[in-house]
Amino acid sequence: MVQAVKSSTPLRMGVIGAGIMGANHARVLAGLSGTDLVGVVDPDRGQRDLVTRVLGCPAVSDIDALFQFGVEAVTIAAPTHLHHDIALACIQRGIHVLVEKPIASTVEEGREIIAAARKAGVTLMVGHVERFNPAVIAIKEAIRGEDILSIAITRVGPFPPRMSNVGVVIDLAVHDIDLIRWFTDSDIVEVQPQLSSAVAEREDIALLQFRTASGVLAHINTNWLTPFKARNVTVATRGKYVMGDLLTRQVTECFGFQPDGAYSMRHVSVGHEEPLRAELLSFIASVRDGKPAAVTGEEGVASLEIAARCLEGRPAKTAAPEKAGVRRAAG
Repeated sequence: MVQAVKSSTPLRMGVIGAGIMGANHARVLAGLSGTDLVGVVDPDRGQRDLVTRVLGCPAVSDIDALFQFGVEAVTIAAPTHLHHDIALACIQRGIHVLVEKPIASTVEEGREIIAAARKAGVTLMVGHVERFNPAVIAIKEAIRGEDILSIAITRVGPFPPRMSNVGVVIDLAVHDIDLIRWFTDSDIVEVQPQLSSAVAEREDIALLQFRTASGVLAHINTNWLTPFKARNVTVATRGKYVMGDLLTRQVTECFGFQPDGAYSMRHVSVGHEEPLRAELLSFIASVRDGKPAAVTGEEGVASLEIAARCLEGRPAKTAAPEKAGVRRAAG
């Protein structure tokens, strides 16, 4: 059972990892009432100096130094392969944890984190921030109670400037695997992946097809080869067709289909709150009242498990195609 932190004093929070995502966590936490950003951890001196200069909070090189500040809750935005050890170190000290997606490098590591959090009675939440995107929330509301038939999600963009030890399935598609499970309130039971490594060492193109236990067909198109970012969701139900742009946060639904092909269309009202801020407020609320997190460790592991199934038997780097009329020399 999670032990709630019911106190009139600010929640003492820390951020572990001050890269792009971690720096954003720190920025938002520094501006929230009811919280006190007591420290940020990063091994890079330049990042630490930047955090201290911009946010005015202490920045240290290791988590043991952060523990000395009496931190009560942390967000972990370190590289994925470090999530397991960092999360366990925090949980063993009774510290509540929000860990960025994916929860860990492997399903087994994710389950170990869940077990440790349950034993210690601390809140564990996984940072699937797209759940808090106002456009995603509007889509979820638009299809509530509908008989969902299919879902198609496109999440593409240029190769990320940061160095990464994962490909597009873990970096991008895991967001949408989580959304498919959330939209349908159903587990994914069939996986049909098509992967390619055109430029990167790991897969940089993925076309993923799924079937949920409830019978919904879903498709994810993701890559690191598109020169611009695109984040689009379409959901077909028996009663309506919903289209959402997760970047511009525009959601439209078509309904009232007639035999002659006529139909009605309307724009759906979408909120304006910053997704990361909403996510952190949700985590803090769970820490305060002891209620289950909005994205539980079990949900994070379930999405990671599907992503891992997509990567089984991933292909080697794609060779450059031969020119027409030219045969490769033997030997």
